[in-house]
Amino acid sequence: QVQLVESGGGLVQAGGSLRLSCAASGITFGINVMGWYRQDTGKQRELVAGITSGGRTRYADSVKGRFTISRDNAKNTVYLQMNSLKPEDTAVYYCNVDTTRYDYWGQGTQVTVSS
Repeated sequence: QVQLVESGGGLVQAGGSLRLSCAASGITFGINVMGWYRQDTGKQRELVAGITSGGRTRYADSVKGRFTISRDNAKNTVYLQMNSLKPEDTAVYYCNVDTTRYDYWGQGTQVTVSS
C-alpha cells in the first residue's frame, strides 16, 4: 500500500521558517519527480517546487530565493525548506510523487503565515 506521510506544517509569523517533509513508502515503480503543490481556499492548486531524481529543481516564481526543495532518494523523502514566509504563502501544501506508472498525492499539511 502506497503511503505519503507529510509533516512540518503549522502556524508561523511572517518572516519565519518552516520545513516540510514527505516520506513515501510502498512505491514499487521508479520515481521521477517529487514535488510540492499548494492550494489556498477558492484557488487552484499550484506547483510550488519540484525535483527530479537527478536533482534538477523547478520553482514557482513566487517562492524563488525563499524556498528550497531537496530529496533523499534512498529514503524516498522530499523536503521543502521555506524561509522568509509571507501571509500569501498560507495554503494547504500537498506532496506529489510522479512515478513511471502512477501519480501519488499526500493528504496535505496546513501552512498558515500570520502578518
